[in-house]
Amino acid sequence: MAMRIGHGYDVHCFGAGDHVVLGGVRIAHHRGLEAHSDGDVVIHALCDALLGAIAAGDIGQHFPDTDAAHANRDSRELLREVVALCQVGDWQVANVDATVIAQTPRLADYIDAMRAHLAADLQVPIDRVNVKATTTERLGFTGREEGIAAHAVVLLETLAST
Repeated sequence: MAMRIGHGYDVHCFGAGDHVVLGGVRIAHHRGLEAHSDGDVVIHALCDALLGAIAAGDIGQHFPDTDAAHANRDSRELLREVVALCQVGDWQVANVDATVIAQTPRLADYIDAMRAHLAADLQVPIDRVNVKATTTERLGFTGREEGIAAHAVVLLETLAST
């Protein structure tokens, strides 16, 4: 069995809006995230982790923000396309661990829904997907409530000898 690890990171600043989307979950908030797509930093970091694990570049190469076709796009669609790329090489997700870094909004009530969305899109059981949230104790741009960041680590496995 072959294995590969990938890491992803994404950040978006706050802007106008009445909600944020994180892990595919719409969360009411007094500001939105500025982005070409829906600004889902969790899924964007996860896409980068998956693409990194299969040595296929990054999310910007596959879904450039200069392409109008991706404007306001649901990031779950992007994730499903990246998963399909992984499957071409017979890679499947062994597990995912994601961390959302945000002072606001508070995310504890949304973690289970995020895990469920991600597991569905990754085509894995929910016990292979972990999402956690942390603050920076008011330090840095996330602590000053200027934006939200996310890290994702993924382990892929295949039965093929790649």
